[in-house]
Amino acid sequence: MEKERHVLVIFPHPDDEAFGVSGTIATHVKNGTPVTYACLTLGEMARNLGYPPFATRESLPHIRKRELQKAAEIMGIQDLRMMGLRDKTVEFEDDEKMAKMVLDLVHELNPSLVITFYPGYSVHPDHEATGRAVVRALRRIPEDKRPKLHCVAFSKNHEAEIGKPDVRNDVSGAAEQKIGAMKAHLSQTGWMMAEREEKLKQKDPETLEWLHYEYFWTYDWENDRVR
Repeated sequence: MEKERHVLVIFPHPDDEAFGVSGTIATHVKNGTPVTYACLTLGEMARNLGYPPFATRESLPHIRKRELQKAAEIMGIQDLRMMGLRDKTVEFEDDEKMAKMVLDLVHELNPSLVITFYPGYSVHPDHEATGRAVVRALRRIPEDKRPKLHCVAFSKNHEAEIGKPDVRNDVSGAAEQKIGAMKAHLSQTGWMMAEREEKLKQKDPETLEWLHYEYFWTYDWENDRVR
């Protein structure tokens, strides 16, 4: 992985970072790179209340906040920003407000790399709105001063439309932190981690690939379709 000046990660929900970015985050931290994680909401409208359920609709925001803090601690993130937006309403926020929020972070932190969702290829409305806000914000920065933008994509049609990922990070050295970050989000991941750990014991190739490598798409500014 290339040494970065500062990495800014922007996702809408606690646990968005855990699935496919936590190894990258932990590796940057191990390399001495500052990482800021701006999490837009507390995921308070999530359908999962634990497995078996242990949260209520009222207690879930507090639980997810603690889970997020624990995951950040495991990954080594020292700068966790909780931006205070409401879960499942990010798409309804004012475009200019969202772009300014991102620009303020970029101007403050001067990151060389920003990580978010690829707009158009990340399924959930909050994911899409977050990716669009980041693109709108970075578009305003002159190309020679603009940080790199690495995106997560996983919609069914993504590779057919944007090709295969051009960034492959070997995060083998952060496997323990990656599993720990996943486990920290217990209310959302408890049901899947037992299965995933069993597959790791069986040396399932797909699960080992997930653990040791993370993939991103460099945003294609020449074909920028965000409005």
